[in-house]
Amino acid sequence: MLSREERNPLSDWWWTVDKLLLGAIIALMLAGVILSLAASPPVATRIGLDPFHFFNRHVLFLLPSFIVLVGVSFMSPRQIRRSALIVFAISIALIVATLLIGPEVKGSRRWITLIGVNIQASESAKPAFVVMAAWLFAESTKRPEMPATSMALVLLMMLVSLLVMEPDFGQTMLILLVWGALFFIAGMRMIWAVGLAGAAGAGLFGAYLLVPHVAGRIKRFMNPASGDTFQVDTAMEAFWNGGWFGLGPGEGIAKRSLPDSHTDFVFAVAAEEFGIILCLALVALFAFIVIRALSRAYATDDMFARFGASGLAILFGVQAAINMSVNLQLMPAKGMTLPFISYGGSSIVSLAYGVGMMLALTRLRPRTEMESLGDGSTLRGYA
Repeated sequence: MLSREERNPLSDWWWTVDKLLLGAIIALMLAGVILSLAASPPVATRIGLDPFHFFNRHVLFLLPSFIVLVGVSFMSPRQIRRSALIVFAISIALIVATLLIGPEVKGSRRWITLIGVNIQASESAKPAFVVMAAWLFAESTKRPEMPATSMALVLLMMLVSLLVMEPDFGQTMLILLVWGALFFIAGMRMIWAVGLAGAAGAGLFGAYLLVPHVAGRIKRFMNPASGDTFQVDTAMEAFWNGGWFGLGPGEGIAKRSLPDSHTDFVFAVAAEEFGIILCLALVALFAFIVIRALSRAYATDDMFARFGASGLAILFGVQAAINMSVNLQLMPAKGMTLPFISYGGSSIVSLAYGVGMMLALTRLRPRTEMESLGDGSTLRGYA
C-alpha cells in the first residue's frame, strides 16, 4: 500500500486521482473486451480473416491505450495544455495529408496509413481541440481584452472545414455540439446562442441540399421505405430478440449479418446476447463517468480545469449517446463508435488520451498547494 506520507509521483497520483472515476473507466474497458469477443468473430469470418482477428487487435490496442490513459493522468494542467497543442497540430497536419493522399472509401477520405498502421486523425483531433478551446475560454474569463473567444471560433472553423471536406458529418456535429456546450458553460450571451444554433441549422440544411450521402441518411430516417435500412432494422430486431436478459453469450443472430456489428452496432449485439439489463448498466456507467467528471470539474476554482474537464466529459458522453441513439433508431446513422466498446484503434487510443486528461484535470489538489501556470496566475485545487 502507498502511504499518504510518501512524497513521490506515484503516491501523489494515487491519493489525488478520482478512484471511482478510474474504476468506472476500467470497467468500461473490460466490458469492451467481452463485447468485442461476442460481436467480432462473425464479421472476421465473413471477410475471410481469422475469427479472433478483430478481438486480438482490440486487446492489442487496449494495452497501450491504458498506458496512455494512466500516463496522461499524471500530467499537470500546464503539461496538458502543451500536449494538446502538439497533438492538435499533428492531427491537423495528418487530416490535411489524408485529404491529399488518403485512400477514398465509400466517397470519403478519413484514413491514412503510416508505417503500416491505419490512422484516423480526426479522432485524436477531438480531445486536443476540446482542451485548446477550454484554454481559450478560460483565458477570456481572466483577460477580457484578449480575443480568446474569436481565436476559439477560428480553431472551430478550421477543424470543421477539414472534417466537412473528408466528409465526416458525424464528427463535425459532435465537435459543434461540444464547442457550443463549452461556449455556454463559459457564459456566452443568448444572442450568440441563437446565432450559433441558426448557423448550425443552416449548415445542416445546406448539407441536406448539397450532399446526397447526408440527404439519403435523413430521408431513410424520416421514411424507412425510401431506401436501404438493413443495418438499423437488424439492430432493432436484436433488441427485440434479446429482451430483458438476452439470448446468452454467443447466441446472437444479428451479428451474423450486420456488417458493422463490431463497431457502430456493438450495442445491439450486447442487447441481443446479454439483454436490455446489460444495456441499461452500460448507460448507467457512461452516465456515472460524465456526471462524476462534471461534479469534480465544478468543485475547482480554476477555470481551465473546470472548462477542460467539462468539455472532455461532454465529448465522451455525447459520442456514447449518439452511438446508442443510432442503434435505437432515434437519429440517422452517423458512423460513431461507442467509447471503449466498439472496435477501432484510433478511436480507443484517442479516447484514452482524452479520458486521461479528464482524470488529470479532476485530480484533488490541497488548497494549500499552488501551482504556477506560467502567466502570473495560480491553480488552486480543492480539498
